[in-house]
Amino acid sequence: MTGVMIALIIVALGAIGWIIARARATRLQAEVGRLATNSRPTQHGWYVALWTTLPALVFLAVWANVTPALVLDSVMATPPAQSLPSDDFSRNAILGEARAIASGRQTVAFNPQAMELVEPFRAAMTRYSTTGAILAAILAFACGAYALSRVRPSFTARSRVERVVMWTLLLASLIAIITTAGIVASLVFESMRFFAQVNPLDFLFGLKWSPQSAALGYGNEDAFGAVPLFWGTIFIGAIIAMIVAIPLGLMSAIYLTQYASSTTRKWMKPILEVLAGVPTVVYGYFAALTIAPALRNFAASVGIPGASSESALAAGLVMGIMIIPFVSSMADDSIAAVPQSMRDGSLAMGATTSETIRKVLIPAALPGVVGGVLLAVSRAIGETMIVVMAAGLAANLTLNPFASVTTVTTQMVQLLTGDQEFDSAKTLAAFALGLVLFIVTLLLNIVALRVVKKYREAYE
Repeated sequence: MTGVMIALIIVALGAIGWIIARARATRLQAEVGRLATNSRPTQHGWYVALWTTLPALVFLAVWANVTPALVLDSVMATPPAQSLPSDDFSRNAILGEARAIASGRQTVAFNPQAMELVEPFRAAMTRYSTTGAILAAILAFACGAYALSRVRPSFTARSRVERVVMWTLLLASLIAIITTAGIVASLVFESMRFFAQVNPLDFLFGLKWSPQSAALGYGNEDAFGAVPLFWGTIFIGAIIAMIVAIPLGLMSAIYLTQYASSTTRKWMKPILEVLAGVPTVVYGYFAALTIAPALRNFAASVGIPGASSESALAAGLVMGIMIIPFVSSMADDSIAAVPQSMRDGSLAMGATTSETIRKVLIPAALPGVVGGVLLAVSRAIGETMIVVMAAGLAANLTLNPFASVTTVTTQMVQLLTGDQEFDSAKTLAAFALGLVLFIVTLLLNIVALRVVKKYREAYE
């Protein structure tokens, strides 16, 4: 019996407990009157259902983590296990094959000794699985019976159930915080290991990025200067892409909210938002096969030196098109939320529609517009596929948009691709890059919140 089946049986027992408790509470309510009862029958049912399911499910989770060790100890006590090799690698490989065949994940063993251990593994798994199912069922029945015995008119089932719901919601809200704390902790820990090998000043202000030379044993000096990566990220994601996305996104929002008819808006807005759902690899192919060659040919025709088939301009243009919906949607919602009285008042004072948009609507909707721009910047900074396919992997510190550059996220992927040694500065550099990117994004969001708060106070 699998763990999923056992969990479903426990949930079914909880549903039965809910029905029984609700029926009993309804009968008691009819006997003493509704005003004499503390909680409703449904709340008594949920109290019994929670007591029936939660302890048993927690036990199953613990049992699932304990069972593999128990099964292994049981198998190692059998006669076939006595002839296993003494070295840990060979023994673990044989045991892994036998466990995989016994559980059905594998059908053929490469080592004949593994086949001798299949039956002991299967017997131990069955025994402990059955034991866990029986214990979970007993626990579910015992806890359900205990909860059912407490069903009475004066019992405070409502407050107890609401307390469980409150703790569940609190746990759900803490998941994001705990996840963020874990990410930050891992980044800081690994970054400290990196900075123990590389001077932080050389990393933050160095102008040469060549981790391969450090991996080949040429030393860490002048090999991890990340300024070219920071510049490439800003150049592509925060300059070129924003030059494309902000004007087009903002003008699209203005047209859809102020000039377009309801019919035009009805079909244009979904078409514009489809851009956000296109996979980034599709944008990457479009940039690499269409935009980049066209820009290279254009640069060659006008005599621009250093033109490459992989360029920052190609990646930035396509990335700007990709993030237009982020700017447009946020600006659209913000402009539409501006009170109609402000627009009518401006027009009544003799202002034209364009003057009203420029001097009334845009300033009033500025918090939403800023939020959309920052969301777009964050999306552009974190983009990898378009940069890999259209901008290349060369860490160049250049102002030429037709030259090949790279970004922080692209280099993080390169450093962590394949079999890596997590004791080398080359691999640990990815965590240092991630930490810097996290800090920059955090500071950007803090500044944005202050701007939004300032203008929101002015127009609310």
